[in-house]
Amino acid sequence: MNQPSGKNSPIIKGRIVAHLGKALIVEDDEGQTALCKKRTQLEQPAVGDYVEWIRTEAGAGRVEKVLERRSLLSRPAKKGNVRPVAANLDQIVAILAVKPNIDPLLLDQYLIVCEFQDIAPLIVLNKTDLLDEESRKTIDELVLIYKKLGYEVVEVSAVEKTGLNELRQHLQNKTSILVGQSGVGKSTITNALLPDLAIQTKTLSTASGLGKHTTTLSTLYKLPEGGDIIDSPGVNIFGLAHITEQNLAYGFREIRHFADQCKYSNCMHLKEPKCAVKDNVENGEISKQRYLRYLKLRDKLSY
Repeated sequence: MNQPSGKNSPIIKGRIVAHLGKALIVEDDEGQTALCKKRTQLEQPAVGDYVEWIRTEAGAGRVEKVLERRSLLSRPAKKGNVRPVAANLDQIVAILAVKPNIDPLLLDQYLIVCEFQDIAPLIVLNKTDLLDEESRKTIDELVLIYKKLGYEVVEVSAVEKTGLNELRQHLQNKTSILVGQSGVGKSTITNALLPDLAIQTKTLSTASGLGKHTTTLSTLYKLPEGGDIIDSPGVNIFGLAHITEQNLAYGFREIRHFADQCKYSNCMHLKEPKCAVKDNVENGEISKQRYLRYLKLRDKLSY
């Protein structure tokens, strides 16, 4: 017998594990799922959100409230708006392929978003099996820059299955989102980390009642070692929403570190006199390549 959807329906706590257009799949504490809509006036929930919901009928419900988030990752949407991608993340895992080449500007944009959102970043370099002696040297130099800044870097070969155990340790008991451009091997890594991916996918498809060909915007999968991976197809870069040329420097750890030593508190680290950032670029404390990418992004944001 269907349960009424009125005020007498008990409030259930759960977590959003999939976003299917306007529909949401919510999982309760016992691992049971329900296909839910959201209350009309409610803000747009995201995968990873903890919510309060009511059951409206068997296998279906309505999300009544989004509980407080510890983090929210958004991406630019139409008309200058932003759209939530994932909530309550512990880390953003930026996957890059060492071949044909890494785009450091894209990597820096991922890291800037992490700094502003206060979400820990993890850099994963895939396809290391393709490195020759010359490209190995280039990659080592690049990796050193980021390690000196305190960023965690894991090198893997999804094909040869090397580095995956180290990656699993970084993912254990955390909620992570995997991001990366097409061709970096994100799907191969996801499959390697989730041996029961097909089973989890089937469970969500059954819960949706819409079949396996449903377009899923984002999905949360459970890792066998503990922890969750949020997969959001098409989310390659989030853009620098709410980031301006004035506050961009905050997204660069080393610039932020030395900015307090600049003569002027509003220093943009361009042509100002007694700029500690420029001084430390000159003496090698700040990577010149990173500084040039800072300037490039400032130019992009000024338009």
